[in-house]
Amino acid sequence: MELHKKILLGSFISISMVSCNTTNDTISPPEQKTESLQPVPAGDIAKGFENTQMCKDVYLPGESYIPGTASKGAVVTSKKWPNGTVLTVLLSGGTTKVRNKVMQYAKEWSQYANITFNFVTSGTAQIRVTFTSGAGSYSYIGKDALGIASNKETMNFGWFNDNTSDSEFSRTTIHEFGHALGMIHEHQHPLAAIPWDKPKVYAYYAGYPNYWSQAQVDNNLFAKYSTTQTQYSAYDKLSIMHYSISSDLTTNGFSVGNNTVLSATDKQFIGTVYPK
Repeated sequence: MELHKKILLGSFISISMVSCNTTNDTISPPEQKTESLQPVPAGDIAKGFENTQMCKDVYLPGESYIPGTASKGAVVTSKKWPNGTVLTVLLSGGTTKVRNKVMQYAKEWSQYANITFNFVTSGTAQIRVTFTSGAGSYSYIGKDALGIASNKETMNFGWFNDNTSDSEFSRTTIHEFGHALGMIHEHQHPLAAIPWDKPKVYAYYAGYPNYWSQAQVDNNLFAKYSTTQTQYSAYDKLSIMHYSISSDLTTNGFSVGNNTVLSATDKQFIGTVYPK
């Protein structure tokens, strides 16, 4: 499976999408060097942050992130959907309960954005959602979905089942559909200044359940978009597009909780991107 790239809310790009931990048959992840890192024991990470499954950036063919360059977000502003678009969303697989929960929480965006989701279970669609277990949860950023073969998924939810909690359905579904609308990860906001303890971050994400290389950590956490590449609001640690961050992974105790709903800034910002 391939990796593909997502966007984050508070630092919303004029819409360029990011996606979560995944792979697919159409896109090959950038070659990455395997690092010999020891995962941080769960007991050394603040309670509530153990075994958190995270969304991973993935790319369209020909796109990649090169440290020290602006290539990562160079086309972000071109990925926003036209205001007022009705996006057809094809749900393939999953149980009735899981599909209903995805529809329920995806529609949270439409309360504040002039975008409508039309959910179907057959036919053609701009956004194609699968529920492949173990493949991670991810989405292409905004109009990147149009560059994916019509028989391939553009979004996946890899850990949903009938026993998933409502808070997890909310957290992951709203986040992924944020990417589908062009949002980037909030911790990659141009104005974010997170005091990462990089050695600890590398070690933590090398372990279960993410198993990321140093290159993947660099791409998914430390790389930021520039102010010239994105449409953005003030940095928002409460954004649904923000990763949770344990105080054990920063140098001064800074932390971000497990955001499960749209923040006030999320609501206001998406309304300026897709005004009603």
